[in-house]
Amino acid sequence: MSKAKQLMDVMMYVNAKRNFTAQEVADEFGVSVRTAHRYLTEISDMGVPLYTEQGRHGGYRTLKTRVLPPILFDEDEVFAIFFAFQALKRYTSLPFELNIDSASRKLLAGFPEDTKMMIDRLESVLTFWSPSRTAGSPYLKDVIEAALHQRVVWIRYRSKSGTGEREVLPLGVYAQDGLWYMPAVEDGKGEVRVFRMDRMETLTLTDSTYEPDISMQEWLDAYPVREPVRLYAELTREGARQCESIPWLENEVVMQDEHRGIVDTIVDRNDLEYVAQVFLRLGLEAKVIEPPEIVDNLREKARLLSLHYGESEG
Repeated sequence: MSKAKQLMDVMMYVNAKRNFTAQEVADEFGVSVRTAHRYLTEISDMGVPLYTEQGRHGGYRTLKTRVLPPILFDEDEVFAIFFAFQALKRYTSLPFELNIDSASRKLLAGFPEDTKMMIDRLESVLTFWSPSRTAGSPYLKDVIEAALHQRVVWIRYRSKSGTGEREVLPLGVYAQDGLWYMPAVEDGKGEVRVFRMDRMETLTLTDSTYEPDISMQEWLDAYPVREPVRLYAELTREGARQCESIPWLENEVVMQDEHRGIVDTIVDRNDLEYVAQVFLRLGLEAKVIEPPEIVDNLREKARLLSLHYGESEG
């Protein structure tokens, strides 16, 4: 067996284990302990993160950020990975300290020059655009690991009502418009709430664990309506066009004729303030008919805007 193949097998062996000794490596591969130490030193130099534990019962331990053995990709697979990288480039914070530039260099290392040139050209003609944000999300990795192990966390969080502490069970994280969000079950309430990751001031893991009743994907796929309220609004053609650009309204627009349409759907009563804000932005291109709570909300907002922009006295 060639030395390169031997080192590859050693790398795969240590990646599959948490703790091991040089003697165990020697026994596994039929080599001397001295040779086992040399192999471990060489794969450590190649980037496998090994930690040496001293003492009578010492040995080696792999760190959490273990290195995967080399994998062969074809060109289409490499292009697919670069598509995914493009979607993350504008995010200030990335999970697991992902270094896109380093990963890209490693992926391209063994490819011919014409493929590398095509990748460079790809970056100039393809992008997944999202706004650039300056606010970071320092607890991104902690939240992901808490969700994986179903551990409750204490967070100190800034909301519009002020800064406070909450005990929550994260379902996971998702990215949207350059920001990271954490849907989580708030302790004692059983409801899923969404927290912006950049608004978390502190995060502490607790020893409490339990399995949530819903997964993040199930929550994302289903809009939970606990207190149903009918939303009925009339739209101009431009209002219909704008509503079709709003994800939760996209499939609710029904055109009555070439010039006007309607939205007739069910929303949750807890979301009425948010719905009012959406229709406020639509201005004269939409008119809410039901529910009366949103109509009254919009009238009050219009009154306050009129006062805000009215002529100053004197």
